[in-house]
Amino acid sequence: MSQIEVIGIGLDGVAGLNTKTLNIIDSAKVLIGSPRHLSYFRDHPAQKITLQNLQQGIDRILDLISQKPDEYIVILASGDPLFFGIGRLLLSQLPSERLRFHPHVSSIQLAFSRIKIPWQDAQFISVHGRSTEELIKTLKQGVEKIAVFTDSDYNPREIAKLCLDLDIPIEYDFYICENLAGEDEKISYFASDKIEKLAYSKSESFSSLNILILLRNYASEKILKLEALPKFGLPDSAFLSYRDRPGLMTKKEIRIAILGQLALQSSQVIWDIGAGTGSVSIEIARMCPQSEIFAVEKTAIGYSLIKQNCRRFQVENVKVFNSQAPEILSQLPNPDRIFIGGSGGNLASILEVCSQKLLPQGLLVIALATIEHCYETLHWIKTHNWHYNLLQLQISRSTAIANLTRISPLNPVTLITTYPETSISKAN
Repeated sequence: MSQIEVIGIGLDGVAGLNTKTLNIIDSAKVLIGSPRHLSYFRDHPAQKITLQNLQQGIDRILDLISQKPDEYIVILASGDPLFFGIGRLLLSQLPSERLRFHPHVSSIQLAFSRIKIPWQDAQFISVHGRSTEELIKTLKQGVEKIAVFTDSDYNPREIAKLCLDLDIPIEYDFYICENLAGEDEKISYFASDKIEKLAYSKSESFSSLNILILLRNYASEKILKLEALPKFGLPDSAFLSYRDRPGLMTKKEIRIAILGQLALQSSQVIWDIGAGTGSVSIEIARMCPQSEIFAVEKTAIGYSLIKQNCRRFQVENVKVFNSQAPEILSQLPNPDRIFIGGSGGNLASILEVCSQKLLPQGLLVIALATIEHCYETLHWIKTHNWHYNLLQLQISRSTAIANLTRISPLNPVTLITTYPETSISKAN
């Protein structure tokens, strides 16, 4: 049985093929490829099979090799057939020993070479006929370089909308590389602050043959226009966050509910235990400039982020402690309000110290993500005869999916607002 030769070809057609590859094509008895690929060889005497539908094309190849096992077949493919190409499908349905691949320079290689950026550390994602789940996860992780194979539905404009809808604390520059190696090759650049213009522009159109390169712009993430921010409900994207886990923060909608449950007043002492990136502390500090906020965070990176975010938002009434709760709590002034966003596995002991330090008419609000922690908290509250109420938040946000809109849920959170029985306060 003869080999089935799978040859990668670029938009420059025959001009981009070497002599060895051209000789293989010249010897073909059957030439298979897309209409564009076959157009480069109109005068070739071989039988031609057009690949309009991949699976139907594979079925025709299978029929052909069963009838003529020694027929010399050449399949033309785009770029590197084994890099998000037809190669995987061929290997899944044809004997691998009959296949021999001849890769061309891939569109990814060409795209990065055009924008003059090393690409060995890039992450490659295809949304061509696929969902955007992997892309969403990668964007939330803040991967520095992302190369995206697009299609007519998930084109660069729709991906720009997706980035805006996600409201992540990350900025990306967009490089749109169209018709690479073709006569009408075009490279377009949209800086991170122009992505909204790209997302909603009616004048921008793109070739179906494009690669989208997303490069994280760390410099633009540091710029914050305070005058443009709302007084209440700061966008998640305004906060500096963990580079490897940028979505790990108390989301805006949850934050708003927490602030409501705390029933804040002027000139109070407030504890924020497990403060993470400091988003709750900073919201309180901006709303109540006469109050003192004590943010406790056990991780060094979290402590650093809170300090950076305080400088970023120009708040001066947040004092940050890089320490494990509950040990540090005995050293802090007695609070009017306590928010517990994380306990580091010490929830019961933290609650004990809080019960001793909370001022009369004080309130304690706890955000919990697991059933086990809810049970532990309620057991403690009932044992200590505290009043409480529960607010379960199941919030979803809209997300652009091609030219449609999907509702994507955030992780459910339960807020428990509690206070001692002797307090005359009333929880919301």
